[in-house]
Amino acid sequence: MQFVRYSAGAGPALGVKTDARIHSLADLPGGEPSYEDLTNQRYLDQLQSAVENGTLSQRDVGDVNLLAPVPRPGKIVCAGLNYRDHAEEQDEEIPEDPLLFAKAPTTVTNPGSPIVHPDGEQVDYEVELAVVVGRTAKDLDEDDVDDYVAGYTVLNDVNGRDAQFSDGQFFRGKSYDTFSPMGPTLVADSEFDPNAVHVELRVDGETKQSSNTEQFIFDVPELVAYISQNMTLRPGDVISTGTPGGVGIFREPVDLLEPGQTCEAEIEGIGTLTNPVVGE
Repeated sequence: MQFVRYSAGAGPALGVKTDARIHSLADLPGGEPSYEDLTNQRYLDQLQSAVENGTLSQRDVGDVNLLAPVPRPGKIVCAGLNYRDHAEEQDEEIPEDPLLFAKAPTTVTNPGSPIVHPDGEQVDYEVELAVVVGRTAKDLDEDDVDDYVAGYTVLNDVNGRDAQFSDGQFFRGKSYDTFSPMGPTLVADSEFDPNAVHVELRVDGETKQSSNTEQFIFDVPELVAYISQNMTLRPGDVISTGTPGGVGIFREPVDLLEPGQTCEAEIEGIGTLTNPVVGE
């Protein structure tokens, strides 16, 4: 199922998207689901029945504004060099363990909202599959990871290369406001295989990144279990799984984002996350 967070003129609401329709989850007897609810297959089956039976009120997708599915993550944990093709374009050796860094939670912005290009900064794009944690987790085994995942979404890991290279680390360059566009849907589906989906990023319609999560060096269970050995994961935390080759800074010639352009980050089964780039 594709869950969406949206606004239709009032406060934010949750729904299930089917084709061009959104089914309102505010109509459920127990109210809108929590992240933990989305880890419960029995709950998802009951919800699917409600959607199929048409018992929830509906509205057209075109009548609402889609919002980031996780507006205020407790933390955003990112994996660097987690695609073989991305490591190859940098002439980097394949890491033996995941390389982790963080982004500030205040970077999250909505589908359709602008990516703000700081003056004088080199701004780059990175399409990534993001894992949303549904239950508190610590010291997980890889075989148990699926039970702790609320769902999957698209995250554009926008970053400022000047800050990154001058600092010698990622946090400041990755943490400008608006540098984590997220959405358009959150997929909670036992048939969705996060380790075998196509990922692509386009700028003004031109494909810049095109790969498949089969290129992962560390797949989702490996990555989430590894992170849980080092820190407690809580519902609503976001784990961004790395980007494939084709980022702007390593292209010849260098090809970075400029105000006036539009980014489209797409992942098979989740949808396309579109954001314009605007000047500061």
